[in-house]
Amino acid sequence: MRSPNRDTVSERGCERSAGLSRRRLLGASAGAAAAGLAGCVGVDLPTTLGGRLDGTEDVSLFQNGLRRLGYYPDETVPESVSVNWSFPINAADHTAAKSSPVPTPDGETIVFGGDTGKVCAYAPSGDLRWATQTDATEKGFHGSAAIVGDIAFIGGYDGDLYALDTESGDIVWRTRSEDGDLDGPLAIGSSPAYHDGSLYLISEYAPPSSGALWEIDPETGDPTWSDDRIWGQAHPSPTIDLETGRILAGSNDGVVYCWEYPSLEFAWSFRADADGEEQAGGAFRKGAQIKGTVAAHDGYGYVGSWDGNFYCLDLEDGTEEWSFETGKVIMSNPAVDTDADVVYMGSDDDYVYALDAKSGEELWSTDVGGRVIGALTVTAETVLAGSYDSHLYALDKETGDQRWRVQNRGRVTSAAVPVDGRIYYAERAVFSNYYDDEKETILEEPGHGYCLVGDE
Repeated sequence: MRSPNRDTVSERGCERSAGLSRRRLLGASAGAAAAGLAGCVGVDLPTTLGGRLDGTEDVSLFQNGLRRLGYYPDETVPESVSVNWSFPINAADHTAAKSSPVPTPDGETIVFGGDTGKVCAYAPSGDLRWATQTDATEKGFHGSAAIVGDIAFIGGYDGDLYALDTESGDIVWRTRSEDGDLDGPLAIGSSPAYHDGSLYLISEYAPPSSGALWEIDPETGDPTWSDDRIWGQAHPSPTIDLETGRILAGSNDGVVYCWEYPSLEFAWSFRADADGEEQAGGAFRKGAQIKGTVAAHDGYGYVGSWDGNFYCLDLEDGTEEWSFETGKVIMSNPAVDTDADVVYMGSDDDYVYALDAKSGEELWSTDVGGRVIGALTVTAETVLAGSYDSHLYALDKETGDQRWRVQNRGRVTSAAVPVDGRIYYAERAVFSNYYDDEKETILEEPGHGYCLVGDE
């Protein structure tokens, strides 16, 4: 592994230098002006703990908070459901998990990111509030928005981070990669985290594949710190655990990277075990990629790997507490019931598992008919899991028994997000492959965003 190439790092309370490495995101105000984008520069944002589960009403994050637990203890899933409304949102032939819907903090607007570069906002009734087409047109958005007050922050596969007004859809600012400079971000596949007046996100760079953790000023889009030690295409979202003082993320090199928080001094790294081929820097291991986001609970981090193992890591020093083997690739984000100390995870072996968070003991497993690559969700009584068999499943969280399943058009690869008795999620598009002299992929039907409601 290459030696670290650190940007300016200083303790909280000291002024951070504006000088960043060659892998820089250009200032948002300059980027917005150059692109002729509407909206002001400078946003009045609250200083909060970040995430509804973390005790604030001002912020809404992917997987319901900084710890990325996917746990909604106050939400109840109906006994039976039907589709209330849907709309086309995804059309790209890209197998990564799709962007998950995120509600505004008041729950009155649901923000969907599409893989064609469009961001849409819907009312719970299904009325379209706004739709904004961005320049992220090739693979669009796969990470989910972080919504702070009335601003949604979302990173695209054009390498730019966008700030959109949740009332109007106007682009308030965007970061800009240097034109034609391969050192600029190639893509942002992660979902930002927000805490104490700063955004944190992971960006990916062109071959030799690498990534960086960024701290961004959400009022202007200006970067204030970064660390580019990550190897491999870095897709997972950063996780912040305030109890242990850690911020961490995984990457395609099979490594989980961890920094102290809030000092941002590097703390440790953990490498998943695999016999895969090593590439540039001696770090990229094809058989051990980490695509899912770490869930943090009670001093431990939970994450799966392409080596077929699901790991529990001690957040203090990165040592392995236990591992659970499925024998197939694991790339979905787990969900953790913090009250019962149970972690739920999905695998390419077509199963959803419930594991004792302390010991790793299997409590139950349920066949859901297809690969599980999207994030899981756990509520007061139910686990929600999307499957490659084109169904969304609701499983009893105590037994794993199927409560219901809903047929969809395409493979369900976003998280299912429960809000006030409704469930929102998205699927990938439906394609056909035809083989003549060469492979040709045909779009049969766009992937849709959905809202489910309880049957009366």
